[in-house]
Amino acid sequence: MQTQLLEYQNRVNQALQQHLQFFAAKQRTTDPLFSAIEYATLNQGKRLRPALIYAVAKALNTPLKQVDSAACAMELIHSYSLVHDDLPAMDNDELRRGMPTCHIKFDEATAILVGDAQQTLAFQILVEDKLIKPIDILEMLSLLTQASGPLGMIGGQVQDIQSESKTIPLSELKMLHTLKTGALIQCSLLMGAVQHPSYPKIKPGLVKLGELIGLAFQVQDDILDIESDTETLGKPQGSDIELNKSTYPKLLGMEEAKQYRDKLISQALIEIEALNINSDFLVSLVHYIAERKH
Repeated sequence: MQTQLLEYQNRVNQALQQHLQFFAAKQRTTDPLFSAIEYATLNQGKRLRPALIYAVAKALNTPLKQVDSAACAMELIHSYSLVHDDLPAMDNDELRRGMPTCHIKFDEATAILVGDAQQTLAFQILVEDKLIKPIDILEMLSLLTQASGPLGMIGGQVQDIQSESKTIPLSELKMLHTLKTGALIQCSLLMGAVQHPSYPKIKPGLVKLGELIGLAFQVQDDILDIESDTETLGKPQGSDIELNKSTYPKLLGMEEAKQYRDKLISQALIEIEALNINSDFLVSLVHYIAERKH
């Protein structure tokens, strides 16, 4: 699994670098914008969302070159969300993936514009892909805009902010993270399947799988924020506690949170089997989500 994940990481990193170099070459000024975009994008990210796109595409025998732009678009959207999450008005973090956050490395205004640029570049890369049928590009754009907008990730981020210093019920916490974390994971699975004839049939199962994976990923994140350390995480340990955020360990207790994570993983594995998608990597990746240390 680690070998395959590394291949997917290298593939999307190379594609991202090529796109950013192409856009930078067309830039007419000497401002540091593209240096900052590259800094915030081409770092040590796990690239799990692009890996999900590649894994589903491979399982469905869709050529990986036909989902490269989708993988790049997804990672750009995810990276933009992290750049904005780290801003002083949001989580006010100074470390991301073991490096100074974008607003610390450059400045706050540049970081805001970097996130804006990453978002628009994501859609430009997808729209300009000549290997994908226009009708499939339209579906991918629909999926990505919904998953990353107010009905998805951004909506979840707003709920996350509003839940600080409060104790919210488990149902609300699940909805928060289904939007904030799960929406892009769901979208990744779907974008990997769009170009296959079976897409309409398997779409509901992929949506359910994405919800389960997204929740398990977030529960593990909450656990690691308590049990891990800053060096391993690559970001400040204990930031959830400092911001008094609603988390699963806070609401359920640590042991019950771990049990809930393991239940979600088991359900995700059952969903993969029901989908009849032949992907050992996808099965291993689901296990990895619960076992990861950062």
